[in-house]
Amino acid sequence: MNFDQIIERRGTECMKWDVMAQRYAVPADTGIAMWVADMDFRPPACVQTALQKAVDHGIYGYFGDDTPYREAVAWWMHHRHGWQVAREHIFTTHGLVNAVGLCLHTWTKPGDGVVLFTPVYHAFARTIQAAGRRVVECPLRLEHGRYEMDFSAADALMDGSARMVILCSPHNPGGRVWSAEELRALADFCARHDLVLISDEIHHDLVMPGHKHIPFPVAAPDAADRLVMLTAASKTFNLAGTHCGNVIIPDARLRGQFAKTMMAMGISPNSFGLHAVRAAYSPAGAEWVDALCAYLEGNRALFDAGINAIPGLRSMPLEATYLAWVDFADTGMSAAEFTARVEQGAQIAANHGATFGTGGESFLRFNLGTPRSVVAEAVARLQRAFADLQ
Repeated sequence: MNFDQIIERRGTECMKWDVMAQRYAVPADTGIAMWVADMDFRPPACVQTALQKAVDHGIYGYFGDDTPYREAVAWWMHHRHGWQVAREHIFTTHGLVNAVGLCLHTWTKPGDGVVLFTPVYHAFARTIQAAGRRVVECPLRLEHGRYEMDFSAADALMDGSARMVILCSPHNPGGRVWSAEELRALADFCARHDLVLISDEIHHDLVMPGHKHIPFPVAAPDAADRLVMLTAASKTFNLAGTHCGNVIIPDARLRGQFAKTMMAMGISPNSFGLHAVRAAYSPAGAEWVDALCAYLEGNRALFDAGINAIPGLRSMPLEATYLAWVDFADTGMSAAEFTARVEQGAQIAANHGATFGTGGESFLRFNLGTPRSVVAEAVARLQRAFADLQ
């Protein structure tokens, strides 16, 4: 568990580092990649061992019985999150963006509205629009430096054309851990407007000390007749490349509808993803995650102290995820100006806030899932880039 180790990712067909120069015009050799939401850490040894065993066997045929995998998922949800999951409620998809697309296909039609509480994970809007559906933005309210859902305002935006809401829990990019009361209020909102509720909980294991993630079924069990849960080990264990995610559906009617979509699309899981996740969802994996979260808290503290010392910059308090959401509004600069200072001055690639929807225009998102020395260097570069404000 040496999270301080620098592992060179350039030249490995890695999106985060090898596409950085093309996407952001940040130099490939001297730039720092803090955009794509994967980490620069190897997964725990138990995962490496499981994958090596599969490689050593050397035959990569069709995967058969996935019961041990489902049992591992159920064990993890119970022991880490206090959520009882039945094995037969689990579908396995090629990651959670794929899962969102399958949900759209199952429960909406072209032209239907899909509600997003923005700013929120940019792939949601991209997938909705590509599917010919409409994004219905319900802007989050910024209260005392953190986001809250405004259901009165959201109610006023509903015209009967929306069929679905997609929640990001914990929230990306704001790092909020939604309370049980907020989740129940969202369940009531969905009931009022007859919306299928998709709860993407991919960041549920990456919670900062002093906060606790609550799975939607635990907070609002009465919402089961309209609830679809999305979970994955990909963010927790840095396994995004295995494209393995779960759609967990407690309601039999919704489960039957989704099963038809899976059959029609010919979706079946990647065996390497199943091996990796089964190994990760174990006591050894749990120990590794605990160490990871402690390390990420250290990165967060270092980053926040450095950023908040720059006049006009404010890093939103991070309750979960490894994604820092920094507001540049008080600099008085345009988005083009502060972004240029970050990309050309500091040579850091960070996600542009506007891509997360309404409310993100004055922000950039920085990935802290990297060795602490990289975070320290990024802070030093940003302080130099905005030195005239200090």
